[in-house]
This record gives sequence, structure tokens and C-alpha cells, in this order.
Amino acid sequence: MKAADLKGKTPDELQESLLSLRKEQFNLRFQKASGQLENTARVRQVRRGIARIKTLLLTKQQTVA
Repeated sequence: MKAADLKGKTPDELQESLLSLRKEQFNLRFQKASGQLENTARVRQVRRGIARIKTLLLTKQQTVA
């Protein structure tokens, strides 16, 4: 997930993306705990995607205020 792709989205779309990434992160944690996690790099990708979205949401919020 690239930051350039996310910049064109509305705050509502970003919230939806954030929710889906958090659900995926939750599922990945369960897979890791049960020893079924195959793609360990995905954990890092999801975590960074969450950070990107939160950063964009914050900057969009600050530009409105």
C-alpha cells in the first residue's frame, strides 16, 4: 500500500481501510500464536500500512482545522 494511493482517498475511505488492516493484523496475530503464520513479512507490511493511514488521517484533520 503506497502513500500516493492513499492520498486520493477521503477520510471515510481511509477509516474503512484502517479497519480492514486492523482486522487483518488481529488475524495475523492469531496465526502467529498458533504457529500457522506462513508470510511473516505481512505482519510488518500491515503494521506500516496502519501507520501510513493514521498519519494521513491526522494530516487531513489538521489541514481542515
